[in-house]
Amino acid sequence: MKYIDKLRDGMHVSDVYLCKQKTIALTKNGKEYGNLVLQDKTGQIESKIWDLHSPGIRDFDAMDYVYVEGNVTVFNNANQLNIQRIQKAPEGSYDQADYFPISSKNIDDMYKELRDLIASVKNLYLKQLLMSFFIDDKAFARRFKSHSAAKSVHHGFIGGLLEHTLSVAQLCSMIAGHYPFIDRDLLITGALLHDIGKTSELSPFPQNDYTDEGQLLGHIIIGARMAEEHIASIDGFPERLRNELVHMILSHHGELEYGSPKKPALIEAMVLSLADNMDAKVETMYEALSTKVPQNDSGFIGFNKLIDSNLRRTDGASYN
Repeated sequence: MKYIDKLRDGMHVSDVYLCKQKTIALTKNGKEYGNLVLQDKTGQIESKIWDLHSPGIRDFDAMDYVYVEGNVTVFNNANQLNIQRIQKAPEGSYDQADYFPISSKNIDDMYKELRDLIASVKNLYLKQLLMSFFIDDKAFARRFKSHSAAKSVHHGFIGGLLEHTLSVAQLCSMIAGHYPFIDRDLLITGALLHDIGKTSELSPFPQNDYTDEGQLLGHIIIGARMAEEHIASIDGFPERLRNELVHMILSHHGELEYGSPKKPALIEAMVLSLADNMDAKVETMYEALSTKVPQNDSGFIGFNKLIDSNLRRTDGASYN
């Protein structure tokens, strides 16, 4: 099949994709058209059906697999598919493994690295807390390994939550080694637990969308509650340590306007918020630079709303 990340301007497409979103929109002249988001494991592409009288358009819904024929164009520096024919794909004509993005890194290897970090924690209460999530709770471990870290912003793929969490924890470990006055055990524990709420905030694939709990509470509050529930099952867990750890989760977005109920009051909480922000933004830039086509030989790919800048590729760097 022609994977989405290999599509280029002018290419003709005749293949099966997952219809992630389907809406009927209006042009400026008031004419209806179909607005779709198609997906495979390499990414997503916005797609348009300008003629709603095309056969098959009424016969499928979002999250169905569809066979499409159309041409690739470039609009606002991003690929777009103009669909001429579309119909629901019959079962057996596609392999589901082709349609969900997955981490380029080995998930089992990453989880071993995460467990090695847990083993490096010396505080017995914090180590017991980490083990209660990532080792003792087999159902949680399965969800965590397969979950995404976001709907679309960064690490929005199978294994994305694990990849992001491990990266943040590894950054924190390096920072703790540079600043010996930091409580490494608290920092590593906060890093490994900071996004556990996303296992409930977002539904698993294929939807990978916000749950009712996620919409109403958000992963920060959910994660803080999950940590407190596990802490309550550990005899003698110090109250002061409990407050510090929960504060790490509550403040990891760094600013109130970014969704944190509290701003960092501990140096470990500040470091966690910086490492989390760094990993998220680096991945966001990487995903943009590796998927969007440069406008010309200058290497600029256009303005990115999430980074708030016109992004350019670096000479000599690899984005594939």
